Amino acid sequence: MEYNVSDLEYWNEKIEKLVKENNLNCYPQEFDIIDYNQMLSYEAYVGMPSRYPHWSYGKAYEKNKTLYSLNLTGLAYEMVINSNPCLAYLMKDNTLLLQILTIAHVYGHNDFFKNNRLFKDGTNADYTVEMFKLDADTIRSYINDPSIGYERVERILDAAHAIRFQIPRVVGEAKISQAELKKRIMDDYNRLNGDRGILDAPLDIPEPDISKVPLSPEDDVIQFIIDYGDLADWEKTILKIVRRESQYFMPQIETKIMNEGWASFWHYTLMKELNLPQKLHLEFLKRHNDVIAPILGGLNPYYIGFTMFQDIEKRYGREKIFEVRALERDNSFLRRYMTKELCAELNLFEYAKKGFDYVVAEVSDDNGWKEIRDTIAVNCGVGSIPYIRVLELNKKDGSLTLEHIFDGRELESSYAKETLKYIAELWGRKVVLITKTKEGSEISFICDEDKKVTVK
Repeated sequence: MEYNVSDLEYWNEKIEKLVKENNLNCYPQEFDIIDYNQMLSYEAYVGMPSRYPHWSYGKAYEKNKTLYSLNLTGLAYEMVINSNPCLAYLMKDNTLLLQILTIAHVYGHNDFFKNNRLFKDGTNADYTVEMFKLDADTIRSYINDPSIGYERVERILDAAHAIRFQIPRVVGEAKISQAELKKRIMDDYNRLNGDRGILDAPLDIPEPDISKVPLSPEDDVIQFIIDYGDLADWEKTILKIVRRESQYFMPQIETKIMNEGWASFWHYTLMKELNLPQKLHLEFLKRHNDVIAPILGGLNPYYIGFTMFQDIEKRYGREKIFEVRALERDNSFLRRYMTKELCAELNLFEYAKKGFDYVVAEVSDDNGWKEIRDTIAVNCGVGSIPYIRVLELNKKDGSLTLEHIFDGRELESSYAKETLKYIAELWGRKVVLITKTKEGSEISFICDEDKKVTVK
């Protein structure tokens, strides 16, 4: 290596000083220097130093390792954990300049984790590492329990992973219980029924049916199965673990463009203020351009977020970008701050399949840029995941009816069938999923107790 730990400490101290001068508000920062094998492992486990075992993580590790060994993909420069203190991993084989850039980039993520409202409302950084370790210990205890064992644990985990993001999409939303909802419905009914109106005529308001389960469509599918499914306590605990960890990752999914753009904006800003030696400055320019390079036929969140934050600062000033960082998520960020000029600068266009070919459907002209902006906004974050909610629990046969909120995008039939089998695995009885086609016709996927799926 061309440097030692003392060199990294020296540059970290200089960057920390600039971080404070630029009013970034960060958790205490810790760095762990690791080799490429460790980075591959942490990538497979999404950066967590301790996480419960599952075959999918091993699969991810082997895939990444194979691609890396064949030079078909690179490794992340760093990995940052939303925790207090904030934990980041640095690749041992990186050059000194790349380590300096990465450290600056990490402080951008750190500030975003601490101050963006989705992370403040949806996660508790003080207990992140402890939570994942406790979850891992719990899962391992079930695997080592002779009365449960690995196969039964894996069966529940497989099913839970299939629907892990079918939880509330509004981060930090306070949910009310079914009992409280029943009370509110009856209070409203009694209030209206007691109002005789101007002419003292009785109001013809039918009494609401509060025996229905759920009383209104429920978007927390996992929690509904926990509450009403016929599962053993250990099975419910596994579902709770998967749900809790999915909630932890939800803000990261919802702010990918903003988070990476913010970190890129600050590594660029801080690196310029460091007054790097000439031999490091040239490498910095190349590395930075590599990070924010456009992707042909795809979207680079670093590039889009970085360019948008630069534009916001240019138009509204430095104070505004801190406000945006605190309040927005990717969807609102794009809708509010993506302009026609930025669409053109970013060379954004929309393509669609026509017959057997793909054609350009929209370009960044006077009308097309809005379509492009809205398409990106709709498909970012959890918008890319089908929105499923519980419609009704049939008290006679115990079957469960689910509803897909159709937004113009059809469900992929093979994925819908396999996912429905996993839900039936957890529910133990018939499960029905109602959706629509692009033509507006309603169709139902029906999975019976034998995991056989039919479509009507």
